[in-house]
Amino acid sequence: MASASRARRMGKYFILLDNILVILGFFMVFPLISLHFVDQMGWAASSVGLALAIRQLTQQGLGILGGSLADRFGAKPLIVSGMLLRALGFALMAMAHTPWLLILSCVLSGLGGTLFDPPRNALVAKLLRPRERAHFFSILMMQDSAGAVIGALLGSWLLRFDFQWVGLGGTVMFIIAALANAILLPPYRVARQRGVTPLASMKTVLADRSFMRFVLTLSGYYMLMVQIMLLVPVSIKQLTGTSAAVGWMYTLETCLSLSLLYPLARLGERWLRRETRMLIGLALMTLSLALMALVSHPLLAFVVLAVFYLGSIIMEPARETYVAHLANAQARASYMGCSRIGLALGGFVGYLGGGWLYDVGRADSLPALPWLTLASVGCLTFWLLKKQFFDSRPQPCGNKSCSAKTKPA
Repeated sequence: MASASRARRMGKYFILLDNILVILGFFMVFPLISLHFVDQMGWAASSVGLALAIRQLTQQGLGILGGSLADRFGAKPLIVSGMLLRALGFALMAMAHTPWLLILSCVLSGLGGTLFDPPRNALVAKLLRPRERAHFFSILMMQDSAGAVIGALLGSWLLRFDFQWVGLGGTVMFIIAALANAILLPPYRVARQRGVTPLASMKTVLADRSFMRFVLTLSGYYMLMVQIMLLVPVSIKQLTGTSAAVGWMYTLETCLSLSLLYPLARLGERWLRRETRMLIGLALMTLSLALMALVSHPLLAFVVLAVFYLGSIIMEPARETYVAHLANAQARASYMGCSRIGLALGGFVGYLGGGWLYDVGRADSLPALPWLTLASVGCLTFWLLKKQFFDSRPQPCGNKSCSAKTKPA
């Protein structure tokens, strides 16, 4: 029993180490893509949005495949190979001088995420007891925020020399992450039942109608989230006149997360159901995007952005614990991979549609067009989630804290 507890404890420490390496590598590169290719090189936002959309669709749309392979073969080989593949994608991105090279680099990066992301999330669900998940997810989100600001600031500094250094910096970070997993990660199995074929795992997930309805509805939520990588950096840079403002964005997020995430999560667990917290967070994000249509001053832009981040801080821990609760332990990684389908669809439409709306709005002198369209998507998503959570019975529930009176990995 003591050895099992020690294994869980060491596993949680490794998850924190692994997570900070991945976050640093990702945010060193991706927030700077739209700035470099749209603002510096003058490419159409729609072409850059297409590349980012394809990366999103590749990684998250095939997540169920990566998860089913992890259920069959274990987490370690999938994680290591996926991180090396992402490193290769970033190395190619550093040399991208045409849209097609950027798209290819994004495809490789997405395929790498397809392999490593579902087993990493499944490990969290495996190593944490249900009562620990909300607390640990809050810690992970705080770490994400700190890693994001450090990565974005480092990427912004490298961008002053050349974008090539940005891509190579991300490459090095993912090679280090791959080595850490190869050396330190034990050969964990993430599915409770051995010998389950990838096809059987995928069938189990796809047959779960309530789970599939929930993750598909989240597409609208992710359409809003991905604008942090596309429209928001471009708009903030135009208002402030400096690419360093991208780092300021993540500094703001980090300050809010470190000061508010944990206490809000604890208060939410005590007084509000997970479903209610998700709706509150989504409502704040939708409101902030609608207000962006009115912003013309840098200070106001950061105030509105703070509302968006606050919504995300409330939404994300509740969403993560909800998904982890719904996951069947017999196909845990497959559930985690499939939970990203909403991110695949929403990210694809959000990147592609956001870039297209930005180009149209700029050409037709309608700068509010993308923001009001996104706010409409947020309203529709809010209504659909509310209908699922409160207008249908019975509600899914895995523990006492999710009762009718109270309240992913």
